[in-house]
Amino acid sequence: MKLLVSAKDAISKRKIMIELAKTDFKKRFAGSYFGIVWMFVQPIVTIFIYYCVFQLGFKANPPSAIDAPYVLWLVPGIVPWFYYSEAVQMGTNCLFDYNYLVKKVVFKVSIIPIIKNISCAFVHLIFVFIMIGFFLIYGYAPELSWIQILYYSGCTFVLITGTILITSSVTVFFKDMSQIVSILVQFGMWITPIMWDYNMFGEKIVPFLKINPFFYISEGYRDSMLNGVWFWERPLDTLYFWIITLIIFAIGTKLFKKLRPHFADVL
Repeated sequence: MKLLVSAKDAISKRKIMIELAKTDFKKRFAGSYFGIVWMFVQPIVTIFIYYCVFQLGFKANPPSAIDAPYVLWLVPGIVPWFYYSEAVQMGTNCLFDYNYLVKKVVFKVSIIPIIKNISCAFVHLIFVFIMIGFFLIYGYAPELSWIQILYYSGCTFVLITGTILITSSVTVFFKDMSQIVSILVQFGMWITPIMWDYNMFGEKIVPFLKINPFFYISEGYRDSMLNGVWFWERPLDTLYFWIITLIIFAIGTKLFKKLRPHFADVL
């Protein structure tokens, strides 16, 4: 019931959330000469470095079942991670960024984490188009399964929201949480099969890798862009992801509501 109430609150405040997200998006680059360009420089340079190291240096190849260059296997896995890592790290400090709104009694504080999420989603949308551009340049014709990226982007959005409801509320009282999150995000990238093939560890290890809910998302992007596999063709993985994600969301919602009355006093 609490999840339904939270979703209802978000829908009723969608206009103000989108406007504040647009403002947040623009504010990040105010005063910068190159503006929004900087947002894309680091991820693109990161992809280029991994391409040089793994494909050109180590001669890495995607799984044998994938008939595509390594870079086309890498991009669908790393694009959603850019979204997740940026949104979680920025969302963790969102209550400090919007402390002037937190102190307003009439403002719905619970939508602030979603505002940060939407702001990062704008960037993710552009990266999705860049990813599609990669495939078109390499001569791939658009497939119907590509539209499934919208579903997996939605999965990422819900997972991020649940995560930053937890981290943002804890950070108000324990500021070191932002540093812990930053370290965990860096660690998480390497334990998720983004740059390496999970099959290399054998079938016995795969169930342990799937404990990480982002496994479902990164493989889902690849299923959509490379394999033509729909999410309902992986029913157990889909069920597991949504159970774990909704548990995270429920914990985040409950924790946020419990601590919310004390936010203004601490901030």
